Amino acid sequence: MFLSSIAFAGRAVTSRLINRSIRYHKNFVKMSSVDSKTSSSSETLKLYNSLSRKKEEFVPMNGRSVTWYSCGPTVYDASHMGHARSYMAFDIIRRVMSDYFGYDIFYVMNVTDIDDKIINRARQNHLFEEYKSKDHSLDDVIRDCDQAIEIYKEKLAQETDKDKASLLSSTIKTAVAAVEKARDGSNTSLPDLIDAVRDPLSKLLDRKYGATVTDHHIFAALTQKWEEEYHNDMTALNVLPPNVLTRVTDYVPEIVVFVEKIISNGYAYESNGSVYFNTVKFSTSPDHRYAKLVPENVGDLAALQEGEGELSVSADKLQEKKHKNDFALWKASKPGEPAWPSPWGPGRPGWHIECSVMACDILGSTADIHTGGVDLKFPHHDNEIAQVEAYYETDNWINYFLHAGHLSIEGCKMSKSLKNFITIKEALQTNTSSQLRLAFLTHQWSATMDYSVNAMQEAVQTEKALKEFFLVVKDMVWRCPEGRKGFFKWTDSEKELNGKFLKIKSSIHTALCDSIDTPTTLRLLKELLTLSNTYIDAKRDDANARLLADIAHYMTYLLKIFGVIPHDTGIGFSMKKEAEGIEDVVMPYAIALADFREKVREVALETKAKPVLQLCDWVRDEVMFDLGVKLEDKKERTVVKLVGKEALIEEREAEKRAMEIKRKAKEEQKKKMEEAQRKLEAQARIEPRDMFKDQMDKYSKFDDQGVPTHDENGEPLSEKKIKKLYKQWEAQEKKYNSSKK
Repeated sequence: MFLSSIAFAGRAVTSRLINRSIRYHKNFVKMSSVDSKTSSSSETLKLYNSLSRKKEEFVPMNGRSVTWYSCGPTVYDASHMGHARSYMAFDIIRRVMSDYFGYDIFYVMNVTDIDDKIINRARQNHLFEEYKSKDHSLDDVIRDCDQAIEIYKEKLAQETDKDKASLLSSTIKTAVAAVEKARDGSNTSLPDLIDAVRDPLSKLLDRKYGATVTDHHIFAALTQKWEEEYHNDMTALNVLPPNVLTRVTDYVPEIVVFVEKIISNGYAYESNGSVYFNTVKFSTSPDHRYAKLVPENVGDLAALQEGEGELSVSADKLQEKKHKNDFALWKASKPGEPAWPSPWGPGRPGWHIECSVMACDILGSTADIHTGGVDLKFPHHDNEIAQVEAYYETDNWINYFLHAGHLSIEGCKMSKSLKNFITIKEALQTNTSSQLRLAFLTHQWSATMDYSVNAMQEAVQTEKALKEFFLVVKDMVWRCPEGRKGFFKWTDSEKELNGKFLKIKSSIHTALCDSIDTPTTLRLLKELLTLSNTYIDAKRDDANARLLADIAHYMTYLLKIFGVIPHDTGIGFSMKKEAEGIEDVVMPYAIALADFREKVREVALETKAKPVLQLCDWVRDEVMFDLGVKLEDKKERTVVKLVGKEALIEEREAEKRAMEIKRKAKEEQKKKMEEAQRKLEAQARIEPRDMFKDQMDKYSKFDDQGVPTHDENGEPLSEKKIKKLYKQWEAQEKKYNSSKK
């Protein structure tokens, strides 16, 4: 009887599924990008423009073509989450404008590989490694460390930034401890001592020998290393590469020509081999206005000097300027700095001129969009604008300036001194790029974003909910009959869900038109997800697979545009790029086996065949698990989810971790309750007349029963206070008497 039942189940499953050859979800019409010009909606895309400080209708200069320049990395160190804030924000905007609104975007980005930070870091790294490779006596190293620490102490005394001062103080403390340990004769190796005092020593070595570093390859080695790391990080974050990438070192001749033209137009002057932009001459011109983005910051000398760079703000350099707000277009190179020939002598470009020249070389005298972090508004972007307008004698260069908001860590500014400095690589060790994107999508691109444990937990839960929904819908799609049998009459439930679906699609379009409002868009997607899951729970096997597939396709389409889903997929997330297409082959067989197993379980349950039930569990928990297939036994049927072995292992480990956390929390709660009970029992054993003895700091006199009558100053207590204390005494008397029984 049992074997014949199994045979019947096998024949039924085989006849129903094994001959399926065409994927059901291929019958769905592919979602096409929405062209805002041909959309039935009258809404058009508006972007928040930093120039006007308001949302403006986006109108490109040339039809659907968009020219876009974005400030890229200064490559001297690892990219951190503050950088990721800008890169991912603009990647999302670029994708939405291109794939949703249908704009043809030409995206240009620079790499800054000439800069004061680069010069300092390259020289110091080179000199430190050179110092470390030589033979030194312990006394010599200790002497050098002492000198280096004094330099840092001088720097600390002059530092006004609280975070930087805290970092300097911490570095000094670590260095002093290492030197004292070595001086006391502790077993400290020279390499360990040198490493412990690396930053101060590097500063000392640069001060002594920095001028001797003349090989350009030393600077190039640093920038090439970190540029490569930057590109690796962007690939890991699924950030699209630019159409054109420009490097400053490739554009020095063009920069020289650009500066010459600004001088000839009367807006710059040469001084001791350097060239400075004349901000007074420019701002007093009837055709120009300096600091269009942040005019209120004109005169912020701290910001201006930071923009000039650490090597360019010495007293003699500042005296070369005609006006305090003037900034360098070309810097005369000192010994130990890379140099290129120019009409004014050997030198290097200023930071601000670099972007102006490269953007104009590729895009011409005007561009639609310029992007960067909010910290670049002044002086960098304001100076870029002034330089281009001075060169072309025009009053308009960029039509739309977009600035990504700051990123904070758990509500605090990201800072090494606060020990919350997180590189992109470190962030990706904890969360996937998809999870990071979901977290970024919950914040408007122009607003401050808080990167926190709670924010990432929410993103992880959102991703999990989406994946579960997509897997459930895929299972339904594969099980749905083809041809006329796959279409069913819609009930009120389908009509209601579809009506809400269409309304949400319209609301999402409105949100994306509103300066690409991703927080609202993601909220609406979650609402659609909840509505769909509620419908599935209510309808179970009668749920309309075609309607749910339409919804899942739309959600996948948007998540693909946002870069959350990195590869082309039919519905939902793919396992891996190299595994694309495997679902088409595997799913029919996985479903056939799952249905066969379900029939076997039903027969085994009826006949109480425990060994067979155990075999069914073994197939689910081990055989299919090892193949990357998740079987979920539901009341109505077994749901098949092609997840991938790695994902299933991680899911199982996460469940174990969650159970362990719950177990520990339960144990901790039990301990707290037991401790509280012990305290109550101990309190109950105190005689009433002794209960106030440990409060001599509050009371000075007591009556015969031990109740306080006077405060700590010897003043009599009020009748009301004494009455309250007597109530406590009586309550304690009851507890005490009960404990004696």
